[in-house]
Amino acid sequence: GVQHTFAMFGATVLVPILTGISVSTALLFAGIGTLLFHLLTKGKVPAFLGSSFAFLGGYAAVAPLGADGTPSEMLPYAAGGIVVSGLIYVILSALIKVFGVRKIMRFFPPVVTGPIIISIGLILAPSAITNCQSNWLLAFIALAVIVVCNIWGKGMVKIIPILLGVVGAYIVAVIATLCGAQLPDANGVMQPLVNFASVGEAHLIGLQKFILAKFDVSAVLVMAPIAIAAMMEHIGDMSAISATVGENFIENPGLHRTLIGDGIATSLAGLFGGPANTTYGENTGVLVLSRVYDPKVVRLAAVYAVVLSFSPAFAALVNSIPTAIIGGVSFILYGMISAIGVRNVVENKV
Repeated sequence: GVQHTFAMFGATVLVPILTGISVSTALLFAGIGTLLFHLLTKGKVPAFLGSSFAFLGGYAAVAPLGADGTPSEMLPYAAGGIVVSGLIYVILSALIKVFGVRKIMRFFPPVVTGPIIISIGLILAPSAITNCQSNWLLAFIALAVIVVCNIWGKGMVKIIPILLGVVGAYIVAVIATLCGAQLPDANGVMQPLVNFASVGEAHLIGLQKFILAKFDVSAVLVMAPIAIAAMMEHIGDMSAISATVGENFIENPGLHRTLIGDGIATSLAGLFGGPANTTYGENTGVLVLSRVYDPKVVRLAAVYAVVLSFSPAFAALVNSIPTAIIGGVSFILYGMISAIGVRNVVENKV
């Protein structure tokens, strides 16, 4: 369970950092969403639902972060778009139940979904560069650690490169801060690389601060179509988990059940200002490594995520990560999003 928590952690907390969403809220709904998914899929599928990167482009369009990292006042409307996106999953799951998988998937060919996924990654790339510019050295350290761990890492190291990239660069930043390193903030005032002021002020245990979703037609029209790309990712993950475990989860409990589980988890998160959820390939990697396929182990990780969400001090520590480190990690992740789209196109010989 702890291994699954480590595997999901890096990507799950990165989405709220990039969008201004509360880290505690993201962790809470990753845990609750995973447990809900397991309930709706009869407890058969060993999948973890964490924050989805597919919707980052939508957040950037509807509710961009301020120059100083402050959340946008449009964030509740982006959350409303997430609620509707989750409902699109539910509608598709109903159509699949009625008409069958093959008939429905004809309307989502790779020639459509591939370029959408590629575009999401490319549109986001400039924001990663902007974050990197605050300190290129930290950005390169984070980027290099991820590349080295991903290519040459063995076992668990290969599965958690994002987390290791963040932690490795963060340790360097803390050491530099202790040596007196400073950078100008958005207002030009010199600040330490890592500022622990908010960590010292935060309580060890406390409740999450929810943002209730609001609905606006333009925000919904930006966010909802991204659900199509996210659903393709979901289907790919279900196929990967099925191949890993040696059971056909698309047939039993059925793709309609896994989609409705993902969709309701996403809508519930969006309703309270959390990010969209998606099944995590990182946790499939843990299944391959550990050869423990019991879904109860993944449910343990979900419980751990819920427990961590009740610590404001922990959330403050996560938020103290310098933007340059987030930029370096994001640069890799946005490239990976586009690469998934390219793979979708190439493998289907478009």
